Amino acid sequence: MQSLVARKALLQGAPRCANVARGFASSAARSQAVPLEKPVLLKEFKIYRWNPDEPAKKPTLQSYQIDLNQCGPMVLDALIKIKNEIDPTLTFRRSCREGICGSCAMNVNGQNTLACLCRIDRDSKDSKIYPLPHMYIVKDLVPDLTQFYKQYKSIEPYLKNDNPPADREFLQSPEDRRKLDGMYECILCACCSTSCPSYWWNQDEYLGPATLMAAYRWMADSRDSYGAQRKERLQNELSVYRCHTIFNCARTCPKGLNPAMAIAKLKLELAAD
Repeated sequence: MQSLVARKALLQGAPRCANVARGFASSAARSQAVPLEKPVLLKEFKIYRWNPDEPAKKPTLQSYQIDLNQCGPMVLDALIKIKNEIDPTLTFRRSCREGICGSCAMNVNGQNTLACLCRIDRDSKDSKIYPLPHMYIVKDLVPDLTQFYKQYKSIEPYLKNDNPPADREFLQSPEDRRKLDGMYECILCACCSTSCPSYWWNQDEYLGPATLMAAYRWMADSRDSYGAQRKERLQNELSVYRCHTIFNCARTCPKGLNPAMAIAKLKLELAAD
């Protein structure tokens, strides 16, 4: 009898509990914050355009308006947004988006850099984007790097040793290993070489900062036994000595390396012979 009375009381109180729960749910929904839309922040990008299919047409700067609040923080994000949403004909190189591959090297607001590492200047009204300077252009922001890679290949950028260890790997002391720091990190983006006036005017014979730093990197490697031969190939007036140490290469390197210092050490090595 007592259990029936308790069950009846519970059933009578159930609607009241349901109403309370329903009221709590509706009031919680009303109290939820409504996300605020970010204001439009337009920025103009003036981008170098040239199409090899229209050789009679001169290169131009084409303007695009981007809402920075609807775009990622890097210049490469803006370029991808323009290509995906505004103009699919825009051409540029990109790959890793992490400053490792060097594909997206270009000139942004007068400085050679990687578009994936270059933040958009939100304070200025516009940004000007050009391909790497003083290079033949394939299309738009894509330079022809054939000569650059040919020069890099010419220095034989790999370990050469006629007497490798038979039963183990090459060993190297920590001191010898530290000599390579600041050189092996080069990603061959060509930002340094294309910022060098000597390379602009003599790139048919002057090897340029990136290639010369790579050349010294292998000369400084204690595991390499072809140092004399490497030096002999550089003993001429143009391959190395067109460097006038103006430090454009060190200022523009997006990885913070110092090719000018490597070239200075290379000159000392050549002078010692």
